[in-house]
Amino acid sequence: MPATTLDPNTALVLIDLQKGILALPTAHPSADILGRGALLAAAFRERGLPVVLVRVVGAAPGRSDAPLRGGRFPADFADLAPELGCQDSDIVVTKHTWGAFHGTDLDLQLRRRGVTQIVLAGIATGAGVESTARAAHEHGYHVTIATDAVTDPDPEIHRVAVEKVFPRLAETDTTENILKLLA
Repeated sequence: MPATTLDPNTALVLIDLQKGILALPTAHPSADILGRGALLAAAFRERGLPVVLVRVVGAAPGRSDAPLRGGRFPADFADLAPELGCQDSDIVVTKHTWGAFHGTDLDLQLRRRGVTQIVLAGIATGAGVESTARAAHEHGYHVTIATDAVTDPDPEIHRVAVEKVFPRLAETDTTENILKLLA
């Protein structure tokens, strides 16, 4: 379903567009996802709206059947992609779990700015993006997801999140249409 509106106090939240995550193989080219994220960030900044750049620096400690691959991360793993053009006005959130709300001050940062809606994009669709969308929905934010600005290493997880999960949590649309609403 197309996005219907953007609240006057909408923030952009970009999930894990960082060197280590962008280097992973994904269902859709990460360069395209990064490019759309950068377009959204520039448009939000141009309108004086908050831009949140989220990065992950670890993993939750619980056991799972699919343990974290790769062991130690390279030194630049959590470096945000320079294409995002990080500004001093941006909110940078460092997380240790999939979602950007748990264990961070994201909700506080958004509420201090009067934010009522978030636009989400980034990697991975079925992990960081979905977890953040669920938490945002539970915190009472209106959520819009740029479906052409998200991807996942697993094409099936990506498909299920976009087709089945996101419509229950958010309005979904393309980057182009979200930019039109922003204008």
